Amino acid sequence: MLELTSLHWIFTSFILLIILTMAMRRDTSLICIIGIFLLGYVATGTLNQAVIGIFNSFVYAINELSGTILIISLIVAMSKALLHAGINEIMVEPFTRVIRTPGMAYWMIGLFMMLISFFFWPSPAAALMGAVLLPVSRRVGLPAMGVAVAMNLFGHGIALSGDLVIQGAPKLTAAAAGIPVQEVVSASIPLLIVMGVVTVSAAYWLLKRDMALGKLTADNEMVVVSDRNDQDDLPTLSILSAKTKGWIAAMVPVLFGLDVAALYAFNLRGSDATALIGGTSIFIMSIISLVAHRNRGIEQTTAYLLEGLKFGITVFGPIIPIAAFFYLGDSGFTSIFGKILPVGSQGLVNDLGLAMAQMVTISPAIGAFTIMIVGIITGLDGSGFSGISLVGSLAKLFSVSIGSGIGTLTALGQIAAIFTGGGTLIPWSVIAAAAICNVSPFELARRNLFPVMIGLLVTTIAAIFLI
Repeated sequence: MLELTSLHWIFTSFILLIILTMAMRRDTSLICIIGIFLLGYVATGTLNQAVIGIFNSFVYAINELSGTILIISLIVAMSKALLHAGINEIMVEPFTRVIRTPGMAYWMIGLFMMLISFFFWPSPAAALMGAVLLPVSRRVGLPAMGVAVAMNLFGHGIALSGDLVIQGAPKLTAAAAGIPVQEVVSASIPLLIVMGVVTVSAAYWLLKRDMALGKLTADNEMVVVSDRNDQDDLPTLSILSAKTKGWIAAMVPVLFGLDVAALYAFNLRGSDATALIGGTSIFIMSIISLVAHRNRGIEQTTAYLLEGLKFGITVFGPIIPIAAFFYLGDSGFTSIFGKILPVGSQGLVNDLGLAMAQMVTISPAIGAFTIMIVGIITGLDGSGFSGISLVGSLAKLFSVSIGSGIGTLTALGQIAAIFTGGGTLIPWSVIAAAAICNVSPFELARRNLFPVMIGLLVTTIAAIFLI
């Protein structure tokens, strides 16, 4: 058995401290920075190398995350262009012709939100479709709260927690777990089906019950005081003709449809799949900028890119220190501090997993429920993404003790973390859907609580049988 050194105990202690800090709803960036410094000082024995290690660990994390940050920024930039040019209304208009009842509105809005979110991510997707589909759903009797629940659970829940197309979340968890991205994606599909069916069905049943009892109608639901959404300062352009908007609106799904076909035809996965979608997003954004803004198209292309990059840095900025710390548990340690670990060491996380496997027997049930609970705790900061490196590392550790199930445990932790903080349960993480639908984010989070917790319980039980 490999003897655990002071580096292993420092790493373990800071993992527990990070979990505790997240449970207290406090930021973990400073904790991670201190942890990196202490690991560097103990490993090298010099203050200057420990300080240098902090910076280098950030550089290492940024290099690992750069593709993910960039693809999200580019998709947001393209979404801004679609929204400002008024093309988003044309894209969703066909769906308004078939929505006739509250039930149809709930399921069609939810499914459409999920499909768009797989490609655009939920916040920009909500901006794309909310303004058009909200009035339609209200007209057929579905309260704005019902629209918000559908958009939130299908988009920020199912689509974001799985992230099957862009694969930003699976890349983070897979890197922390030390497994291929495709293994996480494949393992998440059955869990997503269980989680999705249970959660959205329970939420729909509660909506129908409260509507039948008169507790939730378009007249008495709680709304935000503001009468408008301040998500964008740029006006919608009217320079494009209806015919031009129609051609561009048709072009967007065709191009992304070709991307999906190419993914399967050429077996593109991971970074290649992300790059294809990113390049297509740049292409679409550039066309819209040139056509919609005419002689200002060159400058507006840069403006859209800046908006997207600002969004990407804002969302992923808090993740960098956390990822930097957890990357030290694997190959990041030797890349930053050199080959200092004991002979025979397989990395801090692997060593801890091997030690636990010999000292404690972790059953699939204990491992699955622990990963689910940790995922929920890490999502309490309202990010969702900040904790998925942790659940990936823990999944790797637990799978060594169990003997199997690393992909399932990693996917389960990812789903729990993002459903909680990415998100459907934290009031400040549901603001996008709440603001578009003009409902209280606190009321939306409260309404999501029971369906999501039931979904996580059932999904964890399903995961136990899949490990």
